[in-house]
Amino acid sequence: MLDDFAAEDTRADRQAHRKPRWGRRFLLVVASFVAVTLVGAVGFVVFLDRKAASNITQEDLLPPKSTPTTKDGKPVPLKGVGQNYLIVGADTRPGDAGRADVIVLAHVPEDKKSVQLIHFPRDLYVSIPGRKKDKINAAYAYGGAPLLVSTLQDLLGVKIDHVAKTDFEGFRRMTDAVGGVRVYAEEASNEGAFQVREGWNNFNGEQALAFVRERHELSEGDISRGRRQQAFIKALMIKTLTPSVIANPITLTKFVNAATSNLVVDSALNVGTMRSEAISLRNLRSGDIVFITAPFTGFGTSPEGGAIDVVDEAGMDALGKGLRTDTMDDYADVSVTP
Repeated sequence: MLDDFAAEDTRADRQAHRKPRWGRRFLLVVASFVAVTLVGAVGFVVFLDRKAASNITQEDLLPPKSTPTTKDGKPVPLKGVGQNYLIVGADTRPGDAGRADVIVLAHVPEDKKSVQLIHFPRDLYVSIPGRKKDKINAAYAYGGAPLLVSTLQDLLGVKIDHVAKTDFEGFRRMTDAVGGVRVYAEEASNEGAFQVREGWNNFNGEQALAFVRERHELSEGDISRGRRQQAFIKALMIKTLTPSVIANPITLTKFVNAATSNLVVDSALNVGTMRSEAISLRNLRSGDIVFITAPFTGFGTSPEGGAIDVVDEAGMDALGKGLRTDTMDDYADVSVTP
């Protein structure tokens, strides 16, 4: 099992850049993998609404008991303002339960004026309910989305309201549906069939899939891969909401089909809920959407010998408080460097 979750030893994480201002308006529920968000935004079109609803799979992705506990096992009251969405990108392979290679918690505050997307590196070494400490993506392998939700709720002391998951095939299909994306790469890498150059790159679906999966050639391993995934999400968001896609019924239908055919959500998250959230966020601008990396202090080795990311306990407590008190804008201002 440890071999499945091993990562390269890398240098300490450089914090992400301050949220960019693209100046484009968004009708997004959460700026996750676009799958959840765009379905809500285009739900006003009856055909697409029905098509999306028929494509989306609903499952019991939330744990039956959703009360987080403190480090000494005492229950934490589920306090909080706003909504928290867990977005999981799973890499499922024959013979195993799959691995959560992308873990993003999207916080939508009560005033709907911003969205914070917190990326949890898959090698964060955390306590998993009912198990010993392990990498956070092991929670998904052990118990699927419900155990991953419980792990994050215990880690942060907050309730997760909804869960959505897709797989890497969904990335490929969405990218091809919009005719490819233009993505900025912080580092070059050799993907075999093609080269990623530092700077701007135009990717089709297969190339985008290789881009978001690569970590071994990157200077900070899984952390660098997380930043690549964020860059891809931004690029797909931008491309999806250009007139060539959003105003083209054929292209838009292809994208909705691609986004929803690989989308699984919890039983309470339906298209109507997505659409309602999208309407409430209609005044968001892309600069109001900020990516944050969950705090950690550096890199280490687990007792079993695997490479891990060491949790910043004080920083994680501050993150949990920001989520509970709906003060994530303040948290982002102090945790994200210019």
